[in-house]
Amino acid sequence: MMGFYILIGVISLVSWLVSNKLKSKFKKYSQVHLKNGLSGAEIAEKMLADNGIYDVKVISTPGMLTDHYNPQNKTVNLSEGVYNQRNAAAAAVAAHECGHAVQHATAYNYLTMRSQLVPIVSISSKFSQWLVIGGLILGAASNATSIGFYIAVAGLILMGFATLFSFITLPVEYDASNRALAWLKNKNMLTREEFAGSKDALTWAARTYLVAALGSLAMLLYWGLQVLGNRD
Repeated sequence: MMGFYILIGVISLVSWLVSNKLKSKFKKYSQVHLKNGLSGAEIAEKMLADNGIYDVKVISTPGMLTDHYNPQNKTVNLSEGVYNQRNAAAAAVAAHECGHAVQHATAYNYLTMRSQLVPIVSISSKFSQWLVIGGLILGAASNATSIGFYIAVAGLILMGFATLFSFITLPVEYDASNRALAWLKNKNMLTREEFAGSKDALTWAARTYLVAALGSLAMLLYWGLQVLGNRD
């Protein structure tokens, strides 16, 4: 189990470093105030309108970096630090979340695939690791590895769906950022300095998803070796 704790420690450390860097970037670019005077909510509404999307509402949601697009009720949810703020960080986040709305409106393949995996991942995130560990313990305790092995494999399959979800999330997030930056640039919404700040902020936001995906893959490989490596 020592290898497991080391792996968890490394993943947690890298995740913490990237998350802290992201927070520092958003704090930095929150000080770069927009010359156009638009708030995050106003930028979101304009981007939606420019893309011919009129059935999506822009609303405020509590918390920090809690921004998201909800395809079920078609809402762009902007955190308190984005909705009313008029800075490069707010512009980046608002446009990014609208990028997801554009993906939804245009039936972007990866977004559709991710949405289809949500019900499975909601289950796998709760039970997959317990099934793997339980299967390994059962196999070791009973000395009859068949039942334990199949339980552990079931856990690995569920874990695999979670890993797949993490990697499908990458093109979804990168594409949303690319759509946001393209719109901000083509519509001359930001000055050169403001645009550079928005781009840097979104780059670090994307890296949090990359770290999560690699962490999920590392966990899958680790447990896969534990289960399959112990099988004669």
